[in-house]
Amino acid sequence: MHSINIKPSEIFQALADPTRIRIVRLLAETREEACLCELVDSILEPQYKLSRHVKVLRQAGLLSAVKEGRWVYHRLVEGIPHLDRLHEALKALPDIDGSFARDLENFRGRMCLREAGRCRIGIQTPELAAGGE
Repeated sequence: MHSINIKPSEIFQALADPTRIRIVRLLAETREEACLCELVDSILEPQYKLSRHVKVLRQAGLLSAVKEGRWVYHRLVEGIPHLDRLHEALKALPDIDGSFARDLENFRGRMCLREAGRCRIGIQTPELAAGGE
């Protein structure tokens, strides 16, 4: 494993947006990797917005990405003590408006659509796809 030298301020700046907290919390709770399609259908935010949020989280060292053909799977960077503790802290935050519970329910339903453990169908919420297709 290689060392990641990210300033704490960069981590907290990345988590300063509620949508990015939802992404990290969802992946921390499920311990799954997810493609952007699955995140769009789970969090119910447009593809272009989530793409930007995922990029910020990757640049802050909170997410890693693996490309498989046309699909890119995002997962939490784990095994680094301060990040592991951060994931636990995010999971412990109160779900005041129920958004996390909805995200989790949507995610679990969306994961059932995988074929051989992989996303192969794209975004299932057309109004959230790029260009509203």
